[in-house]
Amino acid sequence: MTTPPCPDMRQPAALLAHMRHTLDFYAPRALDPSGGCFHFFKDDGRVYDPCTRHLVSSTRFVFNFALARRWFGEALAPVAHALDFVQRAHAQPQGGYAWQLDWRAGQARVLDGTQQCYGLAFVLLAQAHAAMVGLGEARDALEQTFALMERHFWLPEHGLYADEATPDWQLGPYRGQNANMHACEALLAVHAATGDGRYLARATVLAESVTRRLAERAGGLVWEHYHADWSPDWDYNRDDKTNIFRPWGFQTGHLTEWTKLLLQLERRLGPQAPDWLLPTARHFFDRAMQHGWDAEHGGLVYGFAPGGAVCDADKYFWVQAESLAAAAWLALRTGDAGYWQWYDRLWDYAWAHFVDHRHGAWYRILSPQNQALSDDKSPAGKTDYHTLGACQDVLAALGVAPPCASPRAVA
Repeated sequence: MTTPPCPDMRQPAALLAHMRHTLDFYAPRALDPSGGCFHFFKDDGRVYDPCTRHLVSSTRFVFNFALARRWFGEALAPVAHALDFVQRAHAQPQGGYAWQLDWRAGQARVLDGTQQCYGLAFVLLAQAHAAMVGLGEARDALEQTFALMERHFWLPEHGLYADEATPDWQLGPYRGQNANMHACEALLAVHAATGDGRYLARATVLAESVTRRLAERAGGLVWEHYHADWSPDWDYNRDDKTNIFRPWGFQTGHLTEWTKLLLQLERRLGPQAPDWLLPTARHFFDRAMQHGWDAEHGGLVYGFAPGGAVCDADKYFWVQAESLAAAAWLALRTGDAGYWQWYDRLWDYAWAHFVDHRHGAWYRILSPQNQALSDDKSPAGKTDYHTLGACQDVLAALGVAPPCASPRAVA
């Protein structure tokens, strides 16, 4: 198929059209009438595993359907359907949510009952966005989820959340930044949904703990993995590329994701915002482009080692999406045209290589030379939440508000 010319993605209409194109890949085929959503799709949209359900996909579908409601006025029923599955099928009697389920004939069997702070962060994010589109039950639910995170994972002496616990809440020794980053994202969304300053205060603490204190221990950038005392673990998963939630190396996309979150936090804090947010955001983005951009084949690599050498040259969809959103936020915040150049460059690359112009959505992963590595477009974890969210984030940076936002939502 001939690739159509990339539109001007600085224009709200182009961003909205792309969101619509992506949403159409998942709707209505993603909805499982027996509960929740299907999580595994081939390039053409065929479901290749109807039974496995992952907490990350289950919660991200709530986000996607809420986005469709806010921006396009679509029905509230899919949001409620997806949220109900999270809170009925994934929820466990001892509290928390199962990480992975087998779902057959309307019955759930727990495949992995590990309690993950990363998972709770996405439950919180889903509940916040459900509350923003008017699901009243989501407001009480998000308060309960936040209380659960505070009770079982919060480490006040470190200003960070622990990462993982057994099904009965015995903490493991691993500590990571990724769960804290997504907790920060979720807390910003909860503040938007409720206006409650507690959530904004906690997001601020997390941002400072990760992007200043932990970054100081890793040469000024955010390392992924830590020991129980929050000293960097430089060897965790060094030789294992299979764990998509805990990869080794400095993650190009996490640096730019933090760029975006720091600028969103700055805007939300207003005059009370500390002066370190903008320079830290710029530093992370600039280093990510310096070490992550593939000058030969285009696109941003997955990760680089201490010292800057590329350690994983594959191209992941979410890295490009988060980075273009960060570039737009920086361009609009600073007035520096160089960030718009990065924004356009990233969109041109993604449009040429990642966007599936025939079937919709984005391909998940490409080789360093931009060749497809499989025809699994959307396995568990990938619901195009990153790509849809990036478009929404650019619209927010431009000051464009969704036409169907609930009056509960706080600017």
